[in-house]
Amino acid sequence: MKEKGSSFSGSIGFVLAAAGSAVGVGNIWRFPYLCAKDGGGLFLLVYLVLVLTFGFVLLTTDIAIGRKTKKNALRAFEALKPKWKFLGKLTFLVPALIMTYYSVIGGWITKYFLTYIISDGKDAAADGYFTSFITSDIAPIVFMLIFLALTAWVVYRGVEKGIEQFSKIIMPGLILLILIIAIFSLTLTHTDTDGSVRTGLQGLAFYVTPDFSGLTVKRFLEILLDAMSQLFFSLSVSMGIMITYGSYVKNEVNLNKATNQIEIFDTGVAFLAGMMIIPAVFVFLGTDGMASGPSLIFISLPKVFNAMGFLGRPVAVAFFLMMGFAALTSCVSVMETLVANCMELYHKPRKKMCGAVGIYSLITAILICLGYNKLYFELSLPNGSVGQLLDVMDYISNSFLMPFISLLTSILIGWVIGPDWIVGEVERNGEHFKRAGLYRFMIRYVVPVVMLILFLVSTGFTDLVF
Repeated sequence: MKEKGSSFSGSIGFVLAAAGSAVGVGNIWRFPYLCAKDGGGLFLLVYLVLVLTFGFVLLTTDIAIGRKTKKNALRAFEALKPKWKFLGKLTFLVPALIMTYYSVIGGWITKYFLTYIISDGKDAAADGYFTSFITSDIAPIVFMLIFLALTAWVVYRGVEKGIEQFSKIIMPGLILLILIIAIFSLTLTHTDTDGSVRTGLQGLAFYVTPDFSGLTVKRFLEILLDAMSQLFFSLSVSMGIMITYGSYVKNEVNLNKATNQIEIFDTGVAFLAGMMIIPAVFVFLGTDGMASGPSLIFISLPKVFNAMGFLGRPVAVAFFLMMGFAALTSCVSVMETLVANCMELYHKPRKKMCGAVGIYSLITAILICLGYNKLYFELSLPNGSVGQLLDVMDYISNSFLMPFISLLTSILIGWVIGPDWIVGEVERNGEHFKRAGLYRFMIRYVVPVVMLILFLVSTGFTDLVF
């Protein structure tokens, strides 16, 4: 059920909303960590190549499908080819899984932001603080509820008055905060007890210098999978979000230009996020501080802020405010996709579906919170990692479903519908699609092969080969 007048007011509103979805928590903590883990500049190089090729193809495909069909992901594939409607259902699963834990992470960020607002934050830098918080019974649920309520309020207000208006206000502030903190990180210095000095510029060199040592075919595939999974999460492709946002784009908007702007926004912010975090962690904690996932943001960085002295608290407040903005814009896009799909599925108005999705999000997020205490377990995943409930949801959505959906989408567009269907939509208003040749080649011959390989890597199949 499409609301009357449910659309972005123009190109700027769409680009900022889409960029807001793309620029999320994954850009801020996951991208810097992966750079440090996967050879610094080597990961940057691989990621940039993927953005200019796979990212461009997948982003263009999703947005064009949305605008051409004027339907959300659940119905768009059925409109393309009725026999492929199952792909819409698979796509619907991704935001449904992500929504279970995104507001939980948003709650963690809210907790730390308020901690630095009301105190000097020394407790946050203490060993065991983060673990004590997430394993407690009530506190994580309370902060998750605050974050989820704010997300639901934005989505409840609709596309133009809610998502677009919110993005126009938040995104410029988010970019400015990231830029200021990134520049500040480069000015930092620290002297160890042995007299050795580490500087922010040395941290920047560690960040951007490629490390080819120990590179094997299997290792390169692992880096490729890390970069591609980051691309999926970062650009919000293969999860129905960009199809949903594309359905709100007016016909007169230049899709080619808008796609390029989203790519620039996302890649620029991801790079700045690395420049913001890695030099600071390197200066005060060395390479040992480059822990993965939540540990980087909620354990390593509070120690960095504590080591900064009187500057630590204001920088921490600015950082977690920025993190809150990034998490909120992404969580809004995930919830909006679920609400829009449910409106199509049940033919109910936005307000009712927003309430239903909000209840689903609340119940599942509580279960994720309990996954760190009452429902705690450890499970070995096919990609070799060990995780609990949140990690399982993240693995299924990002490492398993997204490559699989991209594989099927590339087959549908490249070989069943034909790439000219997408090219024609991009050139609807007479605009020249400069990368049309690259698009046709990639969607037919390259994307299916690489997505199949990545899917096999994510399932652990390649361990039997290499």
